[in-house]
Amino acid sequence: MADASQDTTPPPAAKLLPVAVLLWLAGVYLRIPVLVAPPLAPFISDELGLSQALTGALTTLPILMLAVGSMPGSLAIARMGPRNTLALAMVIMVAGSAGRGLSPDTVTLMLTSAVMGLGIAMMQPSLPALLPRWLEPHHLAIGSAIYMNGMLMGEFIGAGITLPVLMPLMDDSWRATLLAWSLPGLLVAAALFLPRREMSRPVRKPSWLPDWKNPLTLRIGLLLGLSGSMFFGLNAYMGNLLEQQGNFEMLADALFWYNFAQVIASLIMLKMARYWVGRKFPIIVTASCSIIGTVGTLFFTGWWAIASATFMSLTAGILLILLVALPPVLVESRETGRLSAGNFLVGYTMAFSVPMIGGLLADWGNDARYAIFFIIAYSLLVLPLTFTLDLRRQKSDAQG
Repeated sequence: MADASQDTTPPPAAKLLPVAVLLWLAGVYLRIPVLVAPPLAPFISDELGLSQALTGALTTLPILMLAVGSMPGSLAIARMGPRNTLALAMVIMVAGSAGRGLSPDTVTLMLTSAVMGLGIAMMQPSLPALLPRWLEPHHLAIGSAIYMNGMLMGEFIGAGITLPVLMPLMDDSWRATLLAWSLPGLLVAAALFLPRREMSRPVRKPSWLPDWKNPLTLRIGLLLGLSGSMFFGLNAYMGNLLEQQGNFEMLADALFWYNFAQVIASLIMLKMARYWVGRKFPIIVTASCSIIGTVGTLFFTGWWAIASATFMSLTAGILLILLVALPPVLVESRETGRLSAGNFLVGYTMAFSVPMIGGLLADWGNDARYAIFFIIAYSLLVLPLTFTLDLRRQKSDAQG
């Protein structure tokens, strides 16, 4: 039987466009609510008197919730279906994100940040589970690339547009800025019910608990941790690393190119998804190149170090899309949600804990490079998994 992931026929644009727009917008809201926090953090901290740890928690707490909330998302998919779950998750995300802008104190701010993270965590497995409902099998790879493009564009938009563009329009109010980013998500949630097309083949009642006997659950998850720990980790320690090298004045340029590389990665995958998704070799190459780029940030200085970090961000972004796109093309529809949820549970647990442990080592040794060394060590440890992935479709959907 031909593997759907290997079909290189481009989807007809007119047929895909309405669904593509919705997938892209939903993808944007996977990251914008998280990435608007760093540029707004100084203003929030000044008004509410946050410590450095609590200021950092505005970003790290939602990332932790991305792991914690993956199981509620999988359960909701099994009970309500992926479209209803995605819509509910977006409402929860908007409530939490907008609630941050209305928070009168630190406790409320942290609680609403956790609620927002829960909503985003539920959105994550909903999107790959929805793809087989809206798209034909040979369109699944491009569908994954579309919403992942939205997600990575959301990272860049949230980090890059908030201060120079949106906040001045909101009379320099961080509260109004958070509301302006959040509330349009309700329109996206409502628009999810516009497409009437559903998958022509019936879908049996889906399972929701991760199948730990399926080696893909742990292997894809650990590789997601490789991509995430390198990206989030180097993002977090970039300033300390450049300061240690005597190049702190280059931080703004470094962060711009570092995050812009993720946008380039998503654009590359829009073109190449139907050729690369479901193949082992691109995963091996991008994982290896990500590690090489991370090593380069330690042994180079100045623009060469920034170029190495940017190269890592580019290849880690491609790797992320390659991995997230696997569940819809490897398992039957009823298994997609729980495989994705298991992958995200493992992946974001590692993406949170590996940089955190690295940071503790950096504090202990008073050297930011220790954090990066620990991330590299983890990545080298899981790299052999790229050679052991079985990317054959496990079981065909039941035919009607």
